[in-house]
Amino acid sequence: MSDTTTKIALVTGATRGIGLETVRQLAAAGVHTLLAGRDRDKAVEAALALQAEGLPVEAIALDVTDADSIALAAHQVRERHGRLDILVNNAGVFRDAFDKTPSQQSLSSWRDTFDTNLFGVVAVTQAFLPLLQASDAGRIVNVSSLLGSLAEHQDPASAIYDYKVPAYNVSKTALNAWTVHLAHELRDTPIKVNAIHPGSVKTDMNANGELDIATGARSSVEMALLGADGPTGGFTHLGQTLRW
Repeated sequence: MSDTTTKIALVTGATRGIGLETVRQLAAAGVHTLLAGRDRDKAVEAALALQAEGLPVEAIALDVTDADSIALAAHQVRERHGRLDILVNNAGVFRDAFDKTPSQQSLSSWRDTFDTNLFGVVAVTQAFLPLLQASDAGRIVNVSSLLGSLAEHQDPASAIYDYKVPAYNVSKTALNAWTVHLAHELRDTPIKVNAIHPGSVKTDMNANGELDIATGARSSVEMALLGADGPTGGFTHLGQTLRW
């Protein structure tokens, strides 16, 4: 079992990009952080690199679309640590074709997107919720996107008004709704549940991003380390509330 004074975090989709940087920043803040990835070898490689920097990082295999993988990961965390203080649901995919209109996007792209971006988040959260309930102050951070905001998509003055990639966008709208529902369920507990927008970050998924990866991870880390007086059921970017 882990030292009860040290926070334990798990970040999904953490072998690269924003997820990896979120692990780095949490670990640098003294949190024992589980770096989760579908490919165990890649997760181990990434964890070893951070360990070499003196950071408290542990690799764990976790495919958010595989029920057996989720169950095994939850069992391993229970056996090794007995609880989980922070869950960052970071894993995500983008399957929309830019050369197709919303009505032309394939049904398979919708299903693949929702399997990871929504159903994977729900499944992982359900599996780890008992461990978060064993924490004195559990935190759940759902990595969403401004692209999930219905208010922004309806506003001609919004920067995303013409950016209609529906499978991805709607999966994030649904993720925001899941955040609100779960936060309501847990409102009388020490667990706080929030959605964040990392910003337009330059990553493998978004070559045209404007922010660096370190900035992109900050919103997740801020919500993960939220104090007892912090909000729940919110949608924020770098501390600023966003429109649903």
